Amino acid sequence: MTDLALPTTGRVRGSLFDTLWRRQLRRYPSTGPRMGYLAIVVLTTIMLYYLYYVEGAVTPLMLPYYHMSFQYFLYLLVVSNAIGAFTAFIGGLSDKIGRANLTIYGTLIVGLVQLVGVPHIHSEFGFAVAYCVIGFVEGIILVSTPALMRDFSPQMGRGAAMGFWALGPTMGSLAASLVATHTLTHLHPWQDQFVISGLACMVVVVISFVFLRELSPQLRDQLMVSERERALIEARAMGIDVEKATAHPIRSMLRLDLISSSVAVSLLLLFYFASVSVLTLYWVVVFGRSTADANGINVWYAAFLSGTLVLFGVLSDRLRVRKPFMLVGAAATIVMTFFLIVQVGHPHTSYYSNVLVVVLLATAIGCAYAPWMANYTEQVESHNPALSASGLAVWGWILRLVVAVSFLVLPRVITTSTTLVDNQGAATTLQAIQAAVPYAPSTTACASKNAPATVIAGLQVTQQPGPETLARVITSCDRSHNLLQAVTAAGGLSNPQVQGLLAYNPLAVAIENGQPVSDSEIAAKVGTHSQNLAGLLLAEKKLVPAQKASPNEWKRWWWVCLAGQLVFGFLVFTMRGRWSPRAAKRDFDDHERVVAAELARLIPQGEAPGSDDVRLSPPLAVSGEPDRSAPLPPGRRP
Repeated sequence: MTDLALPTTGRVRGSLFDTLWRRQLRRYPSTGPRMGYLAIVVLTTIMLYYLYYVEGAVTPLMLPYYHMSFQYFLYLLVVSNAIGAFTAFIGGLSDKIGRANLTIYGTLIVGLVQLVGVPHIHSEFGFAVAYCVIGFVEGIILVSTPALMRDFSPQMGRGAAMGFWALGPTMGSLAASLVATHTLTHLHPWQDQFVISGLACMVVVVISFVFLRELSPQLRDQLMVSERERALIEARAMGIDVEKATAHPIRSMLRLDLISSSVAVSLLLLFYFASVSVLTLYWVVVFGRSTADANGINVWYAAFLSGTLVLFGVLSDRLRVRKPFMLVGAAATIVMTFFLIVQVGHPHTSYYSNVLVVVLLATAIGCAYAPWMANYTEQVESHNPALSASGLAVWGWILRLVVAVSFLVLPRVITTSTTLVDNQGAATTLQAIQAAVPYAPSTTACASKNAPATVIAGLQVTQQPGPETLARVITSCDRSHNLLQAVTAAGGLSNPQVQGLLAYNPLAVAIENGQPVSDSEIAAKVGTHSQNLAGLLLAEKKLVPAQKASPNEWKRWWWVCLAGQLVFGFLVFTMRGRWSPRAAKRDFDDHERVVAAELARLIPQGEAPGSDDVRLSPPLAVSGEPDRSAPLPPGRRP
């Protein structure tokens, strides 16, 4: 009898090096521990993207602090993603050096940058360096974490596993938004968001450090269709030459089918790339949503995307096919993106109409993406299971390059974005004043209706003399319904802010209607009384044209996203895999019969499968190359 335990290669139990570095399992784990390892990988991925997306949750506060323009910020995203594109190839090295340590120590570095670095950085260049370090590590872990998910999930559970892995970006974005929403109101410094995420990351690092393990190269370098093959995988591991199996990784994985499939899904996700960076701005600019309502729509989107990724991953496992889900998802994504474009022309669309469109769009993306992830790992395995991380590195490289290019092109398509974001403070104040106009007194009498408390609070939160004076006038009018008393309560006509407000409104209405108003006219009529009100009018001259041009520019970008979805839909037909669940089941049944025959030779009669001692038959002594004797498993034939 031959023990299946793999050689320890001189491993010394209990040594410090063993604790800090060696994490390899010499046997394929049973279901319980395997689910635990998968859960740790998913948790780590969520945490990584939570850290990566925190800056998006505090952009309106962070950019003014660093005196950073929106265009500079977008170029920083380009550089960070470009760095991540090339460090994805470092993640591919995990085929040789292992995945767990790259994941654990990479997450540790990012957590320290987030916890200790960013809160003490006071320059935009310093923040750019820190963010690029995070992008460097993200490119590595983008590859190492799905490689771990692949290792611990047979093909029959691959869709669910990749659906859970894809929760990383969506749940990370959701966590960043939710934490910011519930803590910024009482933890005012935006740096606290980085401290919170850094502390949470340290907890996850400790969990991973203590519990996360990975398969030995001999075990992970094989194709596994179902858990029934555990004993077979362990036996074959005895004869695998790891060096030979992992030779020439990049050259072996630069295959046309992998490249075209990676390009296809990167184009499908163009809308997603925009959603995690500028979708909040879209709702505010095009539909006039408050920042809170805009984030509320995004929460609906992220929540449904997270749920449907897992749902359709599980369904694709049950039916044993991926391509029908990808095609249906692509078609639905195209339809819902078209409805998104239609809504741009209707700025008074209701809140829940916006929610409905993005929820259905998220469902469509989930239907296509999770099965695609499973299908891609199966395509990689069809070339060489020993180079799974290298195959994922090809995808990570292409994905990050497409993200970088999209952020490079975005400000050239949506040209008004820089103006709107760089003048966001003025835009918020102008929105507060515009909301107060129906309740403001005319030159002869108070308004006929009282202002809601939210309108008054919106004026007061600006902490600017002009809006605060307007809040006092409206409040006094609501109490006394006497214009003279209201003006007196605000300081009377001797108060320059009152004089400025009297001159402000006609000029603001003229600018809103597109009539020419010169800077000198603003300075003469308003600036002599109130510099802050004059500054608001100067900002309004920039903002009004930008707000009017912005919807058509967003339309153009959504059309670009729709074109990418069309390309994905066409390329689905070039990907490997079955269309028919019945044909896929026949493939699976054929494969299971071969596995049963191999196990019958491998395991003595009456001995339970998975026993530690099994008899190795000569056909199982393989070296380097995957076993080609068995028929292709389900979803693997073109």
